[in-house]
Amino acid sequence: MPRKAKSNKEGEVERVYRSLKSWILDGRLRPGEFLSEVELARQCNTSRTPIREAFNLLSKENWVCRIRHKGHMIPLISIREVVEMYEYRKVLECFAAERAATSATPEDLINLRSIIAIEDQPGAEFQKYIRANEAFHTRLSEMTRNKYVLEQLKLALEHVHRLDVLSTQQDSQRILHGEILRAIEAHQPAEAARAMAAHIDTARDRMLKLFGT
Repeated sequence: MPRKAKSNKEGEVERVYRSLKSWILDGRLRPGEFLSEVELARQCNTSRTPIREAFNLLSKENWVCRIRHKGHMIPLISIREVVEMYEYRKVLECFAAERAATSATPEDLINLRSIIAIEDQPGAEFQKYIRANEAFHTRLSEMTRNKYVLEQLKLALEHVHRLDVLSTQQDSQRILHGEILRAIEAHQPAEAARAMAAHIDTARDRMLKLFGT
């Protein structure tokens, strides 16, 4: 295959992959849904080949799974998946909270407080809260100055984003961040880790209640 044609093909697969992944994360493609190559090709304005190759990429990340003789589907969310995801988050984010409490500058603290200012607005749209939640946790991971923690937490937060989006149809409870921030502002690493652990446990229990039935 000529280099230009190969590059164009790879670019089209990447475009389709990103589109499908965004639809999964935002709940447009829902758990348990079977995926039609023909329909998705129409929606993505492409052929079936990039759809199939995008499925292969998404399968490696466990966003889709292949059902023999039936095609691909979005896996159902299991209790085990929820528990393991939040266990993993706790490992990463308690470390991030401890590091932030140790090294946060006055500018960092101002930034963190501005991110979660929306939590003082009870009537704010839940989508805005979701974005603020992701920004807060991402900023803490950035403050570790550890690229591996940042990369892994971003992947974990993709799964959390999807759970948050899907959960809004059943429950609009907000898991707030004030206690974590107060510990970071007081430069108390152990208390920051404790507050983060409690925060993640509460979020996990909410998801188990919603998706464990």
